Amino acid sequence: MTNPRISYQMSNARQPLVPPEGKPLIVHLVVNVEHWRFDHAMPRKIITAPHGAESVPDIPNYSWAEYGMRCGMPRILEIFGTRGLPASTSINAGVVDAYPECAEAMLKAGWEFIGHGMHQKSMQDEDDEASLIRNALDKLESFTGVKPRGWLSPGLKETLDTPDILKSSGIDYVCDWVVDDLPAWMTTKNGPLIAMPYNLEINDSVIYAVEKHVTSEIYQRFTNTIAALEKELATNPRVFALGLHPHLIGVPHRIGYLEKMVDDLLRRDDTVFMTGSQIADWFIAAGEPPTAAD
Repeated sequence: MTNPRISYQMSNARQPLVPPEGKPLIVHLVVNVEHWRFDHAMPRKIITAPHGAESVPDIPNYSWAEYGMRCGMPRILEIFGTRGLPASTSINAGVVDAYPECAEAMLKAGWEFIGHGMHQKSMQDEDDEASLIRNALDKLESFTGVKPRGWLSPGLKETLDTPDILKSSGIDYVCDWVVDDLPAWMTTKNGPLIAMPYNLEINDSVIYAVEKHVTSEIYQRFTNTIAALEKELATNPRVFALGLHPHLIGVPHRIGYLEKMVDDLLRRDDTVFMTGSQIADWFIAAGEPPTAAD
């Protein structure tokens, strides 16, 4: 079975798109802000229990995540805020109640709120996926006054029905399908949906929590990636998405590398920072028509 949602096309065969503001390197800063419930098993772990025994509450792993909400988030907000950078937050809607000060800070900073479930739990474990998606979106709209246009599933996990439900719920773009360096059209039962570029290779969760690399690894991958994309910018723009988590990039020994990455990008004259909705609007206006999956 081939990709049922996105028609296959090699990147060098895609229609040339006019860069936004004449700048072909499009940077999307995505901060994943999550609610790990104290009375549930943790979605991910930094430390295993003695003899592998699992327990709830899981104090060390819960604290790992909550440190990010207490200490990591102020560092990220300060870096982006002092530089005037637009950002998106893929946010569990439960954060609004669990961490209201953080939610208010992101709203005040002008970040775009992207749906990310209600809590940090796979969509594949939900009994009523459609209700969960709509309840999460409604909660974010009630808090921000703006209906979310984007979605990133917890862990990027979907069911066979997720894109259809998202489109019927008013979502314009989804970040789960990491297949291209430009947006691409997806087919759903309810009309076309945009697959927004995201990044698993330069993502602090993959680098630090999954692959467990040294602190400098994210910056090495960043410099290598930008060097490779530079060679392609003359033919078509590229979206560079940077996926971040406050309990990972926001710790003291890593936060300096986030500053280095954004400052390196700010020194370039071919780079523009955009939110997910801004990228979606640019892509729609650029005129690449929706295509049906093969």
